[in-house]
Amino acid sequence: MIIREAKKEDARQIAAFQLEMAMETENLQLNKDTVELGVNHVFNDRTKGTYYVAEKNGQVIASLLTTFEWSDWRNGTVLWIQSVFVLPASRGGGVYKKMYQHIQQLVEKNSKLKGIRLYVDQNNTRAQQVYQKLGMTAEHYQLFEWLKN
Repeated sequence: MIIREAKKEDARQIAAFQLEMAMETENLQLNKDTVELGVNHVFNDRTKGTYYVAEKNGQVIASLLTTFEWSDWRNGTVLWIQSVFVLPASRGGGVYKKMYQHIQQLVEKNSKLKGIRLYVDQNNTRAQQVYQKLGMTAEHYQLFEWLKN
């Protein structure tokens, strides 16, 4: 398995993952065209973020998106991990762990990057356990949001 930065050719698969994740985690049917446009915007505008994929035997089996948060407290950028999806048949085999370690190494090598954050649904205890095993904590903040319908 290799972890690599996604290429524009991966956009359709990443969008499909996002559609599947929304249905799986929130029973939400997203608009395919909107999701595909959203994914492509990331590839067309690097300030929006960077996708990474896990590839095994030439097949993309997982993806995640990193976005950027400026931290004045740390005078640097914190990467947010978002839109994590691993194909069901590949879960439990350390795919996300390898992806997380890849992102963690990027942060450790770059003095301008100060850390990693992510958010997780309160009911997704399986994901929370994975994140805790990787050394992440949920001690400091609680997420509040307002989103347009």
